[in-house]
Amino acid sequence: MIKIKYVNLKRITILLWLSLLIVSCKKEPLVEEELPLPSFVKLAVPSNLPTAPEDPDNPLSKEGIELGRRLFYDTRLSASNRISCASCHHQELAFTDGVALNDKGESRKVLHRHSPALFNLAWANKGLFWDGGSTNLESQAFAPITSPDEMHQDLLIMESELKQIPDYVQRFKLVFQDEIKSKYVAKALAQFQRSLISANSKYDKYIRKEDNIQLSTLELQGLSLVEKKCKGCHSGELFTDYAYHNNGLDSMFSDEHEGIYQGRYRVTFNPLDLGKFKTPSLRNVALTAPYMHDGRFNTLNEVLNHYMNHVKVSVSTDQLMYQNNGEAGIPMSIQEKEAIIAFLNTLSDFDFINNKSISNPHNK
Repeated sequence: MIKIKYVNLKRITILLWLSLLIVSCKKEPLVEEELPLPSFVKLAVPSNLPTAPEDPDNPLSKEGIELGRRLFYDTRLSASNRISCASCHHQELAFTDGVALNDKGESRKVLHRHSPALFNLAWANKGLFWDGGSTNLESQAFAPITSPDEMHQDLLIMESELKQIPDYVQRFKLVFQDEIKSKYVAKALAQFQRSLISANSKYDKYIRKEDNIQLSTLELQGLSLVEKKCKGCHSGELFTDYAYHNNGLDSMFSDEHEGIYQGRYRVTFNPLDLGKFKTPSLRNVALTAPYMHDGRFNTLNEVLNHYMNHVKVSVSTDQLMYQNNGEAGIPMSIQEKEAIIAFLNTLSDFDFINNKSISNPHNK
């Protein structure tokens, strides 16, 4: 006799419903949304300049440069929200400030060094600041932002303030694929500064044979004199070796204010580096008065007079300063000074200082 097992239909129905419920409650695996990538770019370098080095740790992008530009002009980078990088670096002055030593910082104290020009920094790989105390643009940015006498900003507060701006949140997310952090502020500022290329002066157009530009007889004489007397430090088409020289400004070097008057020695502690300061470019030099690391000379004529008659001798005075039959000084006649100054004026890049793409975007 065959036994028949009767199925409990009610029990099966309940089990089916439970299995369906369990399946429906399972979470689908999360698929991370892919973020759009920034548009990476290479610097457009004029033909008479050397190829610009690239930084693999902070590749340039169109969006990164624009973000850096906005931050450069943003007062949120300072504690009081009244100072931006542009407060001491004015585009119309080739990103200098036109004063010897400014007192615009948070402490209102007079600073001890002149605000340097900002252009062609993509090639500045031998150090930044007048003494080379910073090795790259990314690390350099933190000094003025956090200095009590400059912007005196707390980095966490800066991050918090920037995070309140939806546009910044989106821009940082695109450029760095992350939220706003102070290290990305520094990277964006560095990208903008590396994009500040100045090489469209009368001299450049003459060298590149553009627009039928010619230099006058006096300007050509000045060019020849600069190559003969000045190119030891102001070398190449960048008109600087980005190195450090003691050009005979002083014979004694005070250790006051943490040795800020001692120049490169403050970094290396090598006695032969006493009084050595970074060579500024001669480009835009007619726009960037006053001159030297402390702004002590108001005019180019004063600068040339120093080299002619007032070079001070010390153990570290550069040998390039001994052009007067082995004595300190660089001899020049009045007419030669006139020619040199005429040539230096051909290095003013008016396209650069009027370029709207590097001006304050917050003024629009």
